[in-house]
Amino acid sequence: MASSLKNLSEYSSKNIIDISDKNFAIVVSEWNEEVTEALCEGAIETLKQHGAATDNIYRVDVPGSYELSLGAQKMAEQSEIDAVICIGCVIQGETKHFDFICSAVAHGLTDVGLKYGKPVIFGVLTPNTQQQALDRAGGKHGNKGDEAAITAIKMLGI
Repeated sequence: MASSLKNLSEYSSKNIIDISDKNFAIVVSEWNEEVTEALCEGAIETLKQHGAATDNIYRVDVPGSYELSLGAQKMAEQSEIDAVICIGCVIQGETKHFDFICSAVAHGLTDVGLKYGKPVIFGVLTPNTQQQALDRAGGKHGNKGDEAAITAIKMLGI
């Protein structure tokens, strides 16, 4: 659903589980840092609001969104990590670079989740403009980081 029709920070409380003993890894792209920092902050705050201990949230930074897959794999292979949340932002440019990066990241993160049998969450924005990214990183459309954290919590409950 388009975020213009739904606030990314609003969610159903259905299937929210107790996460007080769960460990979360957040893999954050350094590229588009203004956006990814806001997304990461949203994810961390949402996890804490739902009972995650600060000491149970592990952050790893990677250079760009393309590197999220390997960062996610490094975290998912650790037995103590219950879920991995990947945060990135790829803004449409003038070349096909956008298409290749977005496709590679989506496939890579899916593969990691299936390989390790753990939630690996795609918290990657793919907007056309910087303003659209900011609108989805705590702006008028909410925060995709909140949505990514809730998705991780709900996936742990299945």
